[in-house]
Amino acid sequence: MAINPNPRSVVAVRATVPDDAFTAGALGTLREGSGVVIRDDGLVLTIGYLITEAEEVWLTAHDGRVIPAHALAYDQESGFGLVQALAPTGLPAVPLGDAGKARIGDAVVLADGIGRAVEAKIVTKQEFAGYWEYLLDEAIFIAPAHPSWGGAPLFGADGALLGIGSLRLQMSRAGEVADINMVVPIDLLPPILDDLLTRGQVARPPRPWLGALSAESDGKVVVMSVTEGGPAAKAGLRQGDVISEVRDGAVDGLADFYRKLWDSGSAGAEIPMRVVRDGRETWLRVKSADRGSFLKKPQLQ
Repeated sequence: MAINPNPRSVVAVRATVPDDAFTAGALGTLREGSGVVIRDDGLVLTIGYLITEAEEVWLTAHDGRVIPAHALAYDQESGFGLVQALAPTGLPAVPLGDAGKARIGDAVVLADGIGRAVEAKIVTKQEFAGYWEYLLDEAIFIAPAHPSWGGAPLFGADGALLGIGSLRLQMSRAGEVADINMVVPIDLLPPILDDLLTRGQVARPPRPWLGALSAESDGKVVVMSVTEGGPAAKAGLRQGDVISEVRDGAVDGLADFYRKLWDSGSAGAEIPMRVVRDGRETWLRVKSADRGSFLKKPQLQ
């Protein structure tokens, strides 16, 4: 079945971020990717890391028109970002699909803002835990991978939007390693869209954030690094530490660690953790924080 990827509605996104921004070191000060128009007034959905702390955003349509825009909102839990065009785009809004009904093996298209589209298939739908304190209950994974995945919309067979490209990863299948894309499912957007449009964030207390970049190894959570000036660094958490317990519960992998962390209360909660360091166990108490408080806020337009 031929898929119409709605190419007119896909735009290139270019954002500039101040040198002193909190995320400048990790994500850079010039970020480029894609987005897709989801409302007739020029509202564009993209992946949030492209526009976090952006002071300028520009959209480029497929006909070459460059349109000024504003970074409207970033939802840290889903990873979605919203950009509002500041001039008429003349581009049609794409319909939102139902990612929950998408099945493994379904044909899909991931399209970027400079006219490249990759025909792919859904290879799996499963939980995804990211090292930056991020968790999706059911992410979409597709292959082959698109070379420009950041913010690229994923379309189903009916042309409806199924999600937004976030990462490029590798998966081992039948003894072979294949490049795949991880896509944030669109079903996460409707419940939070009104809040993002009216408040710039979701109307619920922010999750506790540690500022620890962690990986899972044989079911163990290993700290790869800590954010300078973040809660984990202040509490003495170090690279190489193994986090074995949160409060009174043993940690069983990265996703379980995040769930136990977030179940401890809202941002600001004190998180007691048992840590194995150089073969010895110790307890640390980390005063968590709101990650958003470290970020530069979008400028008012």
